[in-house]
Amino acid sequence: MTELRNVDADLSRFRTRIVVAILVVLFAFGLVTARLIYLQVYRHADLAEQAESNRTAVVPIVPNRGLILDRNGIVLASNYSAYTLELTPSKIANLDETIAELATIVAIEPRDKRRFKRLREESRNFESLPIRTKLTDEEVARFAAQRFRFPGVDIKARLFRNYPYGELASHVIGYIGRINQNEKEALAGSEEEGNYRGTDYIGKLGVEQSFEKQLHGTTGVDQVETSAGGRAVRKLSTNPATPGDTVMLSIDIRLQKLVEDMFGERRGALVALDPKTGDVLAFVSKPTFDPNLFVDGIDVESWQALNESIDKPLLNRALRGTYPPGSTYKPFMAMAALQTGKRSASFVVNDNASWTFGGHTFRSHGDIALGTVDMYKAIVKSSNVYFYSLANELGVDAIHDFMVPLGLGQITGIDINGEVRGVLPSQEWKRNRYKNAAQQRWYPGETISLGIGQGYNAFTMLQMAQATAILANNGIKHTPRLVMGTQDPVSRAIHLLPLTAAVDLGYKPENVDIIRRALVGVTQEGTSARVFAGAGYLSGGKTGTAQAVTIGQKEKYNSAKLDEHQRDHAVYMAFAPANDPKIALAVIVENAGWGAGVAAPIARRVFDYMLLGQYPSEEDMAAVQKGLAAAPIGTPRTAAEVTALLDGRGKAAAGSSAAIGRAAAKSLAIAQALAKLKPPVTAQDANPD
Repeated sequence: MTELRNVDADLSRFRTRIVVAILVVLFAFGLVTARLIYLQVYRHADLAEQAESNRTAVVPIVPNRGLILDRNGIVLASNYSAYTLELTPSKIANLDETIAELATIVAIEPRDKRRFKRLREESRNFESLPIRTKLTDEEVARFAAQRFRFPGVDIKARLFRNYPYGELASHVIGYIGRINQNEKEALAGSEEEGNYRGTDYIGKLGVEQSFEKQLHGTTGVDQVETSAGGRAVRKLSTNPATPGDTVMLSIDIRLQKLVEDMFGERRGALVALDPKTGDVLAFVSKPTFDPNLFVDGIDVESWQALNESIDKPLLNRALRGTYPPGSTYKPFMAMAALQTGKRSASFVVNDNASWTFGGHTFRSHGDIALGTVDMYKAIVKSSNVYFYSLANELGVDAIHDFMVPLGLGQITGIDINGEVRGVLPSQEWKRNRYKNAAQQRWYPGETISLGIGQGYNAFTMLQMAQATAILANNGIKHTPRLVMGTQDPVSRAIHLLPLTAAVDLGYKPENVDIIRRALVGVTQEGTSARVFAGAGYLSGGKTGTAQAVTIGQKEKYNSAKLDEHQRDHAVYMAFAPANDPKIALAVIVENAGWGAGVAAPIARRVFDYMLLGQYPSEEDMAAVQKGLAAAPIGTPRTAAEVTALLDGRGKAAAGSSAAIGRAAAKSLAIAQALAKLKPPVTAQDANPD
């Protein structure tokens, strides 16, 4: 029996299916249209930017780091370009195998591998890191021919810092090194973060660190079109980098070299200032180090040699080394007596080589009795007894209050980082220093040693030089500074850094005259008379011998029985010429003995160079280095010969570029302009009569 189909029902079902299909298609098209509208209208700007970024890349342009010059325009820090072989670990499948293969093309030493490993630990995985620096043209050519074998490996041209004088003035100049993790975290989120894109190095010490902002410059950018493989095709636009400013120091590198040469292999420090401005003329810390070692990443062996040396070459002794001032403290004690009215210049003390207080006998150095001494003779002949009794009369707190404005045991405010305060003791200081109640108590006997610059006293040579400059400048105080000005590398405009306001400590002129006459007497008839015999000028100074270890009450000092690092330090403070001082200094030679025999001869040669244009003869230099000199011997050389002694390194750097030459000429203009400046003077009523 044939089944009859319901045609109407079939048609109805077909029509329903057609409608559903049409609705599905319309809905699908609606979704596509909505998505198209969303992408083309609402997301247009964002997607256009993404598309452009896929097509282009922004490449930072690292600026040339600014030059560092001395006060005469001699280049102390410059830059040069060299090729580096760099690896991007994130783009290399097998790093060790790649390095081994590269070693067959260019020389890669074990130290290069160790440095690369350290850099990788400190850096993000996608950063490009150098495995070899300063490639020769031949090495660059060899790698270029094999480059297709090494994805993730590139040759790049980078700027390297160069210190043409090596170890000379290294503590002042400082050095640059690769930015470490702590420095990256400090930059993150700061205003300077964007300015360090593409920059791998930053100032680590000295002027390089303290004037990092001026020296670094402003990072530029190149916008380039890239291929699908990420390689640059063409440059679309550029915003050039601005080089860092040229920074000119106040130091005279020739004088700096003279002083460092005179120290020889000995340890110590010297700071020389212009008392009328506070400009630092020499800032010496010995031993020194070669900052070029750090530019390319210092190797483990060199770091251990510097860091573990008993001589501590990385310690900036002028800024961070603290020492008892010894007898160089006596002129300041005498000034305290005059200003506070505790003693007049004519007050007489009987010096019988010892002074007893509370059952304790304080002896004179060498147990030499000087008889009756007034203030003049006490300074000239360096009477301990006179200043033992004076310290007792003044008391520790009065001594402290007088010395604070002089900058002793205080931060001077010099324009490089890392300065330490030292110790200027007081009863409050001792209470804060110790936790035990018995230790917190100040005993009267502790005051006695302060009078001759011993006891708790511990100052830097920078502080001693500043205090000496204040005496030389009639009680007018200037803040020491190392940087005189900067120069814009584009406009060539010179920016003179302003002098800080000078402070008048309010010393009576007659009191200053008494102390200065006594200091001149030291060089004419006192402890340094042999050293300054025949000098073509008058100078004032004071010798000092500072104990490195304590000697028992009943013991006598015998250097032969002590280890070298336990022997007394030789100290000297001085200014010249006496009638119109142009230079004031403080110098210490560690564990060298008598100030008159070792430290004062260095000061004499400094003055001869600055005031007479004389440089020690070779035999005289050898004698000074061995601590066997007094007055100069032999025929002194001229200042013109000193220039030749710099062996041409600074001259070569200065003459390597016309731009550098122009910068040096401008630097001379800075010095001339600064010489005409008259800083304001403000009064400080710190020491009322």
